[in-house]
Amino acid sequence: MMTSELLTPAKSLFVWIWLPNATEPVVAGRLDLVNGIHEFTYGRRYLTNPDAIPVYLPELPMQKGIIPPKAPLTIAGCLRDGSPDFWGRRVIINRLSGAKGNDLDVDALDEMNFMLQSGSDRIGALDFQVSAEKYVPRQQGEVTLEMLMNAAAYVEAGTPLPQELDEALRHGTSIGGARPKAQIKADKTKYIAKFSASNDQHSVVKGEYIAMKIASAAGLDVAQVALETVSGKDVLLIERFDRVNTDKGEIRRAMVSGLTILDLAEHEARYASYPMLATALRQRSKTPQKDVKELFGRMCFNILVGNTDDHARNHAAFWDGRDLGLTPAYDIDPRPRMAHAANQAMSVFAESNHSQLALVIKSAPDFGLSELDARAIIKVQIEAIQDLFPELAKDVDLSDQDYTLLRERAILREYAFEGY
Repeated sequence: MMTSELLTPAKSLFVWIWLPNATEPVVAGRLDLVNGIHEFTYGRRYLTNPDAIPVYLPELPMQKGIIPPKAPLTIAGCLRDGSPDFWGRRVIINRLSGAKGNDLDVDALDEMNFMLQSGSDRIGALDFQVSAEKYVPRQQGEVTLEMLMNAAAYVEAGTPLPQELDEALRHGTSIGGARPKAQIKADKTKYIAKFSASNDQHSVVKGEYIAMKIASAAGLDVAQVALETVSGKDVLLIERFDRVNTDKGEIRRAMVSGLTILDLAEHEARYASYPMLATALRQRSKTPQKDVKELFGRMCFNILVGNTDDHARNHAAFWDGRDLGLTPAYDIDPRPRMAHAANQAMSVFAESNHSQLALVIKSAPDFGLSELDARAIIKVQIEAIQDLFPELAKDVDLSDQDYTLLRERAILREYAFEGY
């Protein structure tokens, strides 16, 4: 069966939202596909709800009538943020068609079906349903990390999943990113579990764990992480910061990606820059000075550890209906390279995305920082990396080969310091 024939294209769905401090969702409105454009309309009941908030501003202001996305978008960015990315789409297509390996066409299914086929415990505070009257969550039962790892391996091999593994992995289809991952709950705390991929050339899982721990020690606001070994394989557990447990139940915190904050479509991601995001946070954050300085620190750290996958979807902010607030950092993945030079996924200064601290210094005024302030932040990070990398590598039993690869090909590369 061709992936384009998997399901009849969905023409409409309902957007449900968890309002601030609420433990149950309500219907915000309806999404309709009209001539290739996803049009959103708020529900009349939602518009009269005194607790209601805009799904996101300026994209979806609370008003009557149809709200089309701003061109060239075909769907509001805040809604696209809730849809699965590459890995989730791959899992869904595997489940529906059994497509194998390179035959997986993650763009063949329409956006609404990806929304409706993915798990309900998605990042942020939205979910998508076929009904406006009854909320029916799509979620898994109790599963183990071993089951989730086995399910991820099936998908990577392009092998149809057994029923029990299919249900286990479906829960992770609503998570962004391209690497194998799933969701798991332990002691009322929810985690995103990241697994090794079959084509990994080094221990990506251990590398990310080390980078996240160093970032935290260097003073950055970073998601809590843990490293587990299951069936002889490493698993990175990242605590979800968009979920809050209370006596009355779970609260879901609304989030939007950096791409949405910058009002960019997927194909425009290359135009994103750190200074642009800093400007948006300065104008719209509840704590602008704190968030802008934090973003500057993350830009520096990504360059120092060789994380070149710092695209706009790997930055996000909480949304409370009025203001933004930078979320903890996530997806800090040191990437070894053979080439001398490197580029960040987002521009560092003006239109240049070269992975160099000299550009970081030039961009400091865009973050409200002096050169002295910028150099002080960089100094603290360099010292943290030099002090902690050997120690953490030993703690996680990083192989000698991986140690050399990360230290010599990703972390504190010479190119970063040219002209600094």
